[in-house]
Amino acid sequence: EDLIKGMIVQSGNDATMALAEGVGGTEERFVQLMNEQAKALGLKNTSYKNPDGLTEAGHTTTARDLATLATRLMHDFPEYVHYYSMKKYRYPGTPASNDTNRNTLLFRDPTVDGLKTGHTEAAGYCLVATAQRDFPNVGKRRLLSVVLGASSESARANESQKLLNWGYTAFEDVKLFDANQPVVTPRVWKGKASELKLGSTQPVVVAVPSGSASQVKTEVARPEPLVAPFKKGQAVATLKIKVGEQQLAEVPLVALDGVEEAGFFGRAWDAMRLWIK
Repeated sequence: EDLIKGMIVQSGNDATMALAEGVGGTEERFVQLMNEQAKALGLKNTSYKNPDGLTEAGHTTTARDLATLATRLMHDFPEYVHYYSMKKYRYPGTPASNDTNRNTLLFRDPTVDGLKTGHTEAAGYCLVATAQRDFPNVGKRRLLSVVLGASSESARANESQKLLNWGYTAFEDVKLFDANQPVVTPRVWKGKASELKLGSTQPVVVAVPSGSASQVKTEVARPEPLVAPFKKGQAVATLKIKVGEQQLAEVPLVALDGVEEAGFFGRAWDAMRLWIK
């Protein structure tokens, strides 16, 4: 835990290297694991050459990939998120002057609770910041900002603050469906039930430019015909969400209940009806 705090709060490269060798056995093996994980997360423009982020040929990433990585970090490992909001941490025997988190937004904005700074001569001053504020229609909403290549610590903090403030004022959330609410109930063939309720296991919420909520449209893409059996939770269709002609998101729709296959005569009857249809 001391190493985690030293890496996150103090940006300690020594702690980073110790953790890398502890997990991977060697620095080289840990870098291999990093790149494997990056690929699994869909980081399309990221290539790691070392664990500490210092400048090295071929060691690259993008703002989009950093946003994806940060989102997955908070979603998949919530038990670690509190470390990123720590304002100070001092390991015994280290200088007191080095105990303060370099994310200065933690000290100026009480809604900010992370996330991580970075700096090299080549990359400039960088910051992935995150905040939670009240948002119309949905309560607390978390936003992420990514600033790369700023000229100073204060510049990266100022630009991050502007991005977060803009994000909370320029957009609104539209809640389309509750978790496990049927979105569509299409016909099912050759099953013990004649219909299949399709929905999302999570609330379907989309962020749109302020004032454009009335323009949100949805459509469902699914195979036809739907032939039983279907297991509860099985992905069956896709909900496409648009504002005008711009597609904002796609949400998997799953079977909210299972539908077993019908008996021989039921299947035969539906097979004949499908043939006639």
